[in-house]
Amino acid sequence: MARSQDKIDELAVNTIRTLSIDAIQKANSGHPGTAMDAAPTAYTLWQQFLRYDPKAPHWMNRDRFVLSSGHASMLLYSLIHLAGIEAAETAYQTQGGEAVSIADIESFREDGSRCPGHPEYGWTTGVESTTGPLGQGVATSVGMAMAGKWLAATYNKPDFTLFDYSVYALCGEGCLMEGIGSEAASLAGHLKLSNLCWIFDNNNVTIDGHTDITFTEDVAKRFEAYGWNVTRVSNANDLGELASAYNDFLATDDAPTLIVVHSHIGYGSPERHDTPKAHGEPLGPDEVRRTKTFLGFDPDRFFVVPDGVRQHFTTHMGQRGATARAKWEKLFADYAKAHPDGAKQIELIRDRELPDGWDSDIPSFGADATGIATREASGKVLNAIAAKVPWVIGGAADVAGSTKVVLNSPDAGEFQPYGELGDYGGNNLRYGIREHAMCAVVNGMVLSGLRAYDSCYLIFTDYARGAIRLASLMDLPVLHIWTHDSISLGQDGPTHQPVEQLASLRAMPGLIVIRPADANETVEAYRLAMPHKTRPVALVLTRQAVPTFDRSTLAPATGLAKGGYVLADAPGGKPDVILIGTGSEVALCLAARDLLAKDKISARVVSMPCRELFEDQDEAYRKSVLPPEITARVTVEEASPLGWDRYAGPDGIVLGMNTFGLSAPLKVVSEHFGFTPERVADAARKVLKR
Repeated sequence: MARSQDKIDELAVNTIRTLSIDAIQKANSGHPGTAMDAAPTAYTLWQQFLRYDPKAPHWMNRDRFVLSSGHASMLLYSLIHLAGIEAAETAYQTQGGEAVSIADIESFREDGSRCPGHPEYGWTTGVESTTGPLGQGVATSVGMAMAGKWLAATYNKPDFTLFDYSVYALCGEGCLMEGIGSEAASLAGHLKLSNLCWIFDNNNVTIDGHTDITFTEDVAKRFEAYGWNVTRVSNANDLGELASAYNDFLATDDAPTLIVVHSHIGYGSPERHDTPKAHGEPLGPDEVRRTKTFLGFDPDRFFVVPDGVRQHFTTHMGQRGATARAKWEKLFADYAKAHPDGAKQIELIRDRELPDGWDSDIPSFGADATGIATREASGKVLNAIAAKVPWVIGGAADVAGSTKVVLNSPDAGEFQPYGELGDYGGNNLRYGIREHAMCAVVNGMVLSGLRAYDSCYLIFTDYARGAIRLASLMDLPVLHIWTHDSISLGQDGPTHQPVEQLASLRAMPGLIVIRPADANETVEAYRLAMPHKTRPVALVLTRQAVPTFDRSTLAPATGLAKGGYVLADAPGGKPDVILIGTGSEVALCLAARDLLAKDKISARVVSMPCRELFEDQDEAYRKSVLPPEITARVTVEEASPLGWDRYAGPDGIVLGMNTFGLSAPLKVVSEHFGFTPERVADAARKVLKR
């Protein structure tokens, strides 16, 4: 480092490096390179710019720092420890104490450590988002920045600037190679998110080697084409040059900023090639010793934090954050007196709560043999809820009109840069054809407290799987609204007809997948989904109209809350056969029940909109719906049969899809694949003969 730089700064940067290499070496696992070369970049941000109070890590107007290069996790854990961030109340840890202790760092990547292999939201306070799959962090940061813009446009008033936080994301070549990174950058550029700063640690190395074998584009020009402000730092060890770049970001008010930091993996200087080179593996004992000696640390001591380093963080980052938070809390108290309704909404957002009466205007649907598509019912319910919950915000990947997720109240508006198209206070989001970025953006908005939703056709969840999985991994109450749920969408054919998607989504831990049978089950699906604080919910809805059941003769739709329930029973509750369906196929089961009754065969129809919720029920309830002694069973779903044998049993029949679909009118497709009342009734007769 330059001689003019403060020695305590140099000591702090090198402490980040030595903690990182010690932890990785002891674990014999991890990636030391970026943790070392990006140490000055991250240190300068945290010490001089990041508005964050370590004693109040969930303060709403804090700046966000996302380590998109999640493999460099020890960089973040070292910063959290040195900054003295306190553990906050979550599902995993209690209030108080260090979020990351030296003992945690010493047990990096071991069971129970707050320093897992990649950063995990909720497990380690100070981690704003789970990262590791490259590109996810930067895309999620776009959602955080959008949430900041929305909160500011909605709640800031003259003399009350409650929300003006910045979002920083540190990324590498991998994040910018991934398609999701490009999708998210394009969207952020269009939206002119001036509160968003990506820091590109340009060290020209990936795990397979130097990037000249795969990645030779001019990243700066690409981002300029996206509409970003681009600035460069030629030497990653020059804290003054880094500070100038961050100031350039703060001075930019009409575009997101990309800071390209040129570094050499290991230490950061592109000119210094006589130093050890670190890749995606521990340095090894000899290299660790040489590195420590080069940095001026005792090679025979491990996990050392020199005197004065933590105090230095407290004096700068800690004091700055504490002062900003105290000022904000006084401002909010005054705001609450002047704008009590807005203050109450902000508190609800903070606590992931809903206002009283949030569901009071949800419609109910009368019996109708023709019925309504569940996507249509969903749109009506969503709009009724959004009118009561102003922080319901979302959209679709270019199909909002088709998936029926447009919020149509006069106050809803369009989330766009200020101008003719709308403003940042709008609740309707336009993602364009960017399914993967959309789902990551929603994760970022939900991490920021908004009740955000995404939407597309079920088949295209294949494009967004990484972000959908991370929402489940982070226990985020994301609302997914997916339509065109089966081969019954008809003439668009097998490229658009989902077959295997339901089974694969049901395999995802934590995700509640609900496929309602009619409009009133759709209502109950929303009643169940909205209050959730810790689990994402996927609503899987029909394109085509389905009958709205007569609940005066059938069980109430409130049975959906238990995942599966007896919709129509046999006389005396003693069926000969049980027909189990989901979604549009429940109507087939009811029609088949009528056909069987003509042959004096008594059938019970079970609606199973959510297998996950059904499995959450106690054994007594599950046996009451599916008595073990009734082994004659037929399951019906226009999708992969995978998993349905659990409910059909060894003697039952599973009616599903073992091939891709067909381009033809709906009725022709249904008859071609045998999804008719007659086929279901025939299967019931067959199973009874076994």
